[in-house]
Amino acid sequence: MTDPEIISRAVVIVSGGAAVSPFTTPDAACTQGLAAGNTDTFLREGLLAAGYRVFTSPARIGAGEVSEDPGWEGFANGPTPLPANMTVNAVGDIDTAGANLARFLGHLETEYNITTVDLVGHSMGGLFSRAAIRVLRETQSTLQVRTLTTIGTPWTGAFAADYAHGDLALAACNGDPACEAAMTGAKALDATDSEGAGKQVTQRYLAGETDGLGIDGKEQPTAWNDLQQGVLANIPVVTIGGNHFNRPGMSRVWPHDGLVALQSALADNVSEKVLSKHRSLIFPNVHSIFFSHALDLPWNLALTWNPLVLEAVIEAIENP
Repeated sequence: MTDPEIISRAVVIVSGGAAVSPFTTPDAACTQGLAAGNTDTFLREGLLAAGYRVFTSPARIGAGEVSEDPGWEGFANGPTPLPANMTVNAVGDIDTAGANLARFLGHLETEYNITTVDLVGHSMGGLFSRAAIRVLRETQSTLQVRTLTTIGTPWTGAFAADYAHGDLALAACNGDPACEAAMTGAKALDATDSEGAGKQVTQRYLAGETDGLGIDGKEQPTAWNDLQQGVLANIPVVTIGGNHFNRPGMSRVWPHDGLVALQSALADNVSEKVLSKHRSLIFPNVHSIFFSHALDLPWNLALTWNPLVLEAVIEAIENP
């Protein structure tokens, strides 16, 4: 890249559902706790070391600004928080989150002279990114989205959310304790913290029912994915999924990363009208360091903390 391209181009990391993440710039991050939060820190450090200008988009549980995360492996003392309308509500409506993310990207354009972005979305961050790209197109933004890389993103839903909303039986886990814990945990989180994201990350909402009917026999409304036709046109996409848990010949849950089935993370069943250009990569990892922690696994077995996944993200950006 020439110097002007380096200055005007940036990688933006977008965290996922129920995540709390700070706004960071290439030069400023949090000085207490994890520099960019428990989702983005490893990726940010690796991408900065590779020579990219890297920003992380702010996110919190509920609407508002985010200045710190007092929770597990949180952060504090970071850059000045951005307004609520540039901050993703990580448990709220996908399209509202996308609109806020689009405003954040516009902020990068006006305040940091960014003209081109490579988006890297973890989990629901991939959905928030897709929603933001649609907003940018609809508003005829001059900002160019060069690539999209999704990591553990539930393109066609997360099986734990399907269970939480009655669309999948616990028996689909076949007695696997980690699978059952993910399902019951998602149901508890949805009951206490979700402001729409829990219901929207289901297969029913994102991909619809295969017979055109909901499980209650009523007509199925148009799936969210169907409304994204053309949004990713001419944007190279790489989908990355984890298959740490595998039970061959089992239900649509398997293999999975602890939360998202591999077929969903790889967008296997997404229409070519929605996703035409894309490559898929598989790693034997769990969804996040929350799962690593819960299962007493090393952090580098989590998708966003794995050096090989980082290499794949860099490759996706460098060679779209």
